[in-house]
Amino acid sequence: MERLRMRKMVGIIGASEAGDETRRLAEKVGRLVGQAGAIVVCGGLGGVMEAAARGAKSEGGLTVGILPGNDRQDANAYIDVVIATGVGYARNAIIARTCDCLIAVGGQYGTLSEIGLGLAFGKRVVGLSSWALERGIVRAASPEDAVEKALAEPLPAGEDR
Repeated sequence: MERLRMRKMVGIIGASEAGDETRRLAEKVGRLVGQAGAIVVCGGLGGVMEAAARGAKSEGGLTVGILPGNDRQDANAYIDVVIATGVGYARNAIIARTCDCLIAVGGQYGTLSEIGLGLAFGKRVVGLSSWALERGIVRAASPEDAVEKALAEPLPAGEDR
């Protein structure tokens, strides 16, 4: 149990409806996070979230889905631990707070809110084909680059880490 508690938690965030290339990137990121032994945390639904969880599971990784709704059955098939919050987009704050770092792959406005919350909470946020912000977000050129930058030490010191 102690081993699980010490593993890094990486939020992989992005849109529930994503194109083929974005899903491919997300799956590769998930696979690399799984290979690194970190836990994938996502919104638990489709698109980027499903692709990332599928990638992590292909490497034997552990996945956590923090759902916006009340029904655990809404989680995609690759989620191991389902948390049905019933709080809609407010669940983005739970995702951002739970993770040690976040990787945004593509994304819509929900992803932008997770990026902003992650930065406000002092978390490292890496963007891969995602929002181009003037400051705060670390840009990545590839899935490998994104995971390397997300897991680089030291992680920023958040107020409650």
